[in-house]
Amino acid sequence: MLAFYEQLVLRRPVAVLGLLAVLLFLALLQFPKIRIDASADSLLLQGDPALEYFREVGRRYSSEEFIVITWRPDAPLLSDASLQPLSAMADELRKLDGVSSVVTVLDVPLLQSPPVGLSQVTSGDPLPSLRDPEIDREQALKEFTQSPLYSNLLVGEAGDVTAIQVNLERVDGDAALMREREELRQSQREGSLTSEAEARLAAVEAAVKRRNAEQLSQQSNLVAGVREVVQGYRDHAGIFVGGVPMIAADMVSFVRNDLLRFGSAILAVMVLVLALIFRRVKWVVIPLLSCTVGVAYTLGILGFLDWRMTVISSNVVAVLLIVGLAIAIHLVVRYRELHGDDPDAPLYDRVRDTMRLMAVPCVYTGVTTMVAFVSLVVSGIQPVIDFGWMMTLGICVALMVSFSLVPALMLLWGRDPKPVPGDESAPFTLRFAAIADRHGSLVLWGSVALSVFVVLGVLRLQVENRFIDYFKESTEIYQGMELLDARLGGTIPLDIIVAAPDSSAPLPGLENTSTAPATPVAADDPFADEFDDPFAGDSLASSADDDLLADGGFSDDPFADDAFVDGDDFLGSDGDDVFAGGGAGASVDPGFWFSLEGMRLVDRLQGIVDAYNETGKVQSLSTTFELFRQLLGDDMGSVELALARNALSQDISRQLVEPYFNAERDEARITVRVKETSEDLRRAAFLRDLDRAFQEEGGLDAGQVQFTGMLVMYNNVLQSLFASQILTLGAVFAVILVMFWILFRSFSLALIALAPNLLAAGMVLGIMGFAGIPLDIMTITIAAIVVGIGVDNCIHYVYRFKREFPEDRDYLATMYRCHGSIGRAMYYTTLTLVVGFSTLTLSNFNPSLYFGVLTVIAMTAAVVGALLLLPRLILLFKPLGAPS
Repeated sequence: MLAFYEQLVLRRPVAVLGLLAVLLFLALLQFPKIRIDASADSLLLQGDPALEYFREVGRRYSSEEFIVITWRPDAPLLSDASLQPLSAMADELRKLDGVSSVVTVLDVPLLQSPPVGLSQVTSGDPLPSLRDPEIDREQALKEFTQSPLYSNLLVGEAGDVTAIQVNLERVDGDAALMREREELRQSQREGSLTSEAEARLAAVEAAVKRRNAEQLSQQSNLVAGVREVVQGYRDHAGIFVGGVPMIAADMVSFVRNDLLRFGSAILAVMVLVLALIFRRVKWVVIPLLSCTVGVAYTLGILGFLDWRMTVISSNVVAVLLIVGLAIAIHLVVRYRELHGDDPDAPLYDRVRDTMRLMAVPCVYTGVTTMVAFVSLVVSGIQPVIDFGWMMTLGICVALMVSFSLVPALMLLWGRDPKPVPGDESAPFTLRFAAIADRHGSLVLWGSVALSVFVVLGVLRLQVENRFIDYFKESTEIYQGMELLDARLGGTIPLDIIVAAPDSSAPLPGLENTSTAPATPVAADDPFADEFDDPFAGDSLASSADDDLLADGGFSDDPFADDAFVDGDDFLGSDGDDVFAGGGAGASVDPGFWFSLEGMRLVDRLQGIVDAYNETGKVQSLSTTFELFRQLLGDDMGSVELALARNALSQDISRQLVEPYFNAERDEARITVRVKETSEDLRRAAFLRDLDRAFQEEGGLDAGQVQFTGMLVMYNNVLQSLFASQILTLGAVFAVILVMFWILFRSFSLALIALAPNLLAAGMVLGIMGFAGIPLDIMTITIAAIVVGIGVDNCIHYVYRFKREFPEDRDYLATMYRCHGSIGRAMYYTTLTLVVGFSTLTLSNFNPSLYFGVLTVIAMTAAVVGALLLLPRLILLFKPLGAPS
């Protein structure tokens, strides 16, 4: 094998460099194809049964994406000084490409300013709005702050802030594409996928990727356009922009900026540190070229394969810099050792011996690091899976580049000057050897204390994910999300679907209201559309709107499009008699939910949800019933509810009923927006307690209620992360233990080498627990990184110890020699990377900041464990036999 390597690489350094240069050129050509995917689809748990139900509910209660702009003027909210610039800004926003409608306080109907009667709303005349000059604005403000439709949704309770909703044009065809992909994926999981279906799955996957990329690009441009418009009105009000498209666009922007800005900063700092360590241009250029070329090759492959990076897998660049630089520095330090031992030896022999001596430990470190990252594949979360496979690919590339580019450059650079005696000071790592030698008990007891710290910290570790915590408080996106959460009803959507009780008995009070048997609501029932916006459509508002934070991540639009200003009837068009034959035909059978019993149940359920501190705005049929009470009085029974329901026109029922009621399934929907900023929010515990309350206090059966929405989806993701990563770390360490056993041919030595890795990985998780840093989709990869880095150090140290020990069979002397040789390479690598990655602490994107800090802690813990605990355990247990 060595002879083949010599002939292929070492004997042809010029040809090797030429080939590597051509490959680098080809890789750089693929860079424009590199994409970052921040779509919600990329963050969900594939194969989760709740995912298909979530999408089914989304189709059943149609929704649309939108951007929310908060408007907090210096003047009173409904004064001319506030409304005139607000109206002008809304007009500019309507002209942007991709905007279907814009809804403000100027566009929604006023039902209580003054109170509107049934005859007025059925007359066909336009309902009053703030655009009418005779409107009493004080009375209107009271309605906005107290109405169940508007309060904490369109206007804050204090009456000083309002929301403007920018509805995005609907994209047709995506739902069918997603359904087809899920059906094919399910067949693949079941092993029943034919070759034709497999080809179709690949085509559909590619189509979904293209659509995600197109939508992300369009949304990024739209967000930029919205920001440009609102910038001209900041003198009139405090303005923040929020919504799912904004979050997706900003996450991509932050990741891209961090890659460019901090990637360059990391390289610059590493150049400086390497120059201070080696003090020669040669030993700065060779390691940096090796790691950067390896990263370039990997990115080129990703671009060529259209393998999209996400906010998680974008860390692959930084981690590959770590791996590539570590290999290169180990090769350089080993070469310098051989040069110091025999300066007159031929250059070729020295380079060949360097590669020969370092091949086994470097390949083994690469393989064990791959094992750590392959553990991410079982997560079931696509970006985490991608990160694991990308790292596996990148490590293979880094090994090949290091063992081809580094020796070729060493051979072509020329001979090195003879070292001057006394030119180099004693290695700093000898101080670690002295501590392990003279203070062994302190090292061991310190490790025991650290183990206790790890256990206590891991017990405090939280499995949570708050998007708002991804951004610093000084950023616009943080401030906007905080304002939406605190003043406008919450952020994260939760849908609660409640089935009607299983009963064929006539509903109380309706036994004789229909000549036909009780049946579900007819298909042409006027309540057969969406109401993600209580004021959306041509009568209430456009039919294409979602709750204030919906679809890809936040719920159904409560106000979308110009509402009630086109003259459509509110309850119908049959004259003053609002019950003169409704949209449902002769039968007034309403189903369970439009009976007195159903109204009381949904009111009770909404009250239960409202009682939780974690919940913000809650909407359901209870909201609709409250409006009915305002129009019909408080003495409503089942007959009045049934008649009122049948009297509604299709347009009105689409806005007031369909978001909360599915006639075909006779099920009710409660939409909740959960407060993202709530410090008490624990998703899994909250959902369990809510389910318990519905059964014990609401009287529901166990199978009668189902939870869905982005809150549930991300909770499932987090629980999967905990199960697949924390619990499988043991399996990863077991595999690494077997690999150590094979490499070192000593089970006791394998156990000793594993101990510092366990402690380093646990230490990082313990620090996360005590610091309150949650384990989420961004930080979960740290565990794999810690294992990979720690394993590298231990393999290099133990492998070198085994080679040095037979010289004198003196454990203590061998330890000092290893600290002065391989220990120096470990120290140099860690110092360079720690200083370089410390620059990430300046990022405005907290996942990048956490990644930098935790990586620094991981590398420091790994090298300290390898230089203190590992040699102390070797001295204590003497796994290589009795000393001479």
